Formats: sequence, structure tokens, C-alpha cells
Amino acid sequence: MKIAIALSLLVAVASAGVMPGLQQRLPLMPVMPLEELEERITNGELAKAGQFPYQVGLSLVFGNQGAWCGGTLISDRWILTAAHCTDGADGVTVYLGAIDIKDDHEKGQQRIYTSKSNIVIHDHWDPSTLSNDISLIKLPVVVEFNERIKPATLPKKDGKYSTYEGDMVWASGWGKDSDAATSVSPLLRYIEVPVLKQSTCRTYYVGMVTEKMICISGKDGKSTCNGDSGGPLVHKEGGVNYVIGATSFSQPKAVTKEVAPMT
Repeated sequence: MKIAIALSLLVAVASAGVMPGLQQRLPLMPVMPLEELEERITNGELAKAGQFPYQVGLSLVFGNQGAWCGGTLISDRWILTAAHCTDGADGVTVYLGAIDIKDDHEKGQQRIYTSKSNIVIHDHWDPSTLSNDISLIKLPVVVEFNERIKPATLPKKDGKYSTYEGDMVWASGWGKDSDAATSVSPLLRYIEVPVLKQSTCRTYYVGMVTEKMICISGKDGKSTCNGDSGGPLVHKEGGVNYVIGATSFSQPKAVTKEVAPMT
């Protein structure tokens, strides 16, 4: 989605949700509880340490409840994620350099807490239409980059944006593995999928998809799922990881869906 909120980039949307007790915003799916972690996201491959150094995990607090989302490190102080993840949050613990979010002593993993005062939601975020589903989180400290923690690159700010139609892109996260799963995966996984034509996407999401959105294919059962909300969609070019999307919404069935739009 071509937007501007302190930064300009093309952002894409896929699956998401809200914890029990939070208002559910159609067509978002429930964000996964953190108490019991289960195995992998939908038909994804297990990530290796340092393979996705820009990947961020977000453990959000809403009163006495919690939710899990993904995000993208875009500088030494800023995280890009989805507005529906952070809207109403009291605070968030940011996981950096993580593969196993259940392992408190994992080598290279860092956790940083920040309050809601450091959460910046797009001024024109509309939960009823999912427009401008973009949010930024400012870290209270500067992050030191290493092999496990590095930012993704924003698309060039030249006013021109590719549609990426037909290109292969990468999505990663700790989302659930199937419709039957009840919580997020403890292990980071990823998929490589093609970007679909806008016309194809609009047949699945009538009246919702605009020219500012991207859709990815869920062919062969590969897709983002509950718990992947806000996570990165990346286009690799010349050895550079360009973040072109943030997971936002999808069809109700995580494993069987064929299309997932990106904001």
C-alpha cells in the first residue's frame, strides 16, 4: 500500500487477528494466544539463525490480555507492523534476532519492552475498511546490528512503485500451522510465494482491494496465517531485502486459502 507515516513505502497485507476480549475487526482472524505454542506456520520451512535478521516478534499487552504479531526492523530504532496489531495496546515486548520465541536463553535473541507512547498508528487507519493498516513502533534504545539483527530496506522513495505482479516474495513469522491449531508456533518459519494480479485478488475480496494493496498466492497450501499479522513481506533484489508489505488480512481458512492481500 502506497502510504506515508514518517516513512514512504509499498506495504502488503495477509492474515491476522485479535486476542479474545478484543473487538474483532472483519475480516481479521483471532490473534493467537501465547500460553501454548504449537508447531510451524502454514506449510512453511524452518528458518535458520540470521536468515531473516529483520524479522521481529511482538508480544502485545491489552489490559490483562495479550496478543502476538510480527513486524519488520527498518532502522536501529523503528519497527514496521500493522495498525490492527497495535491499536489499543498498552505496551509491547519486541523480540529481535529470535528463531525460538519460547527459548529465553536463545543465543542472539534480544527482548525490549516499550510503552504505548512509542506506538505510532497511521492517522487515517480505518478498522472498518482496513485502510492504512500501518503502524510504527519506536524502540526506547538503539539496536546494535549483528548477523542475527539487521534492518530490511525500504523501497526507493522516488514516487515510483512496482506492482511486483508475478515476482516471488518472502513472508515469515510465527503464525499457526493449520486451522486446527490453537496458538502460534514457537519456531520462525517462512514461505516463498508469487504476487498475484490485482484483478485476480479482487475476485476474492470484492470491494476491499485497492491499487494500493498487493496480494500473494496461497497455492499449494503455502500462506501466512493467524499470528503472522504485521509481519514482513520481502522482495529480494540484488542481495537486498526490500520490505514491500506488512501482513494484514486474509480469507478465514488459513491453510486452504488461495489468496492473501497485503497492505
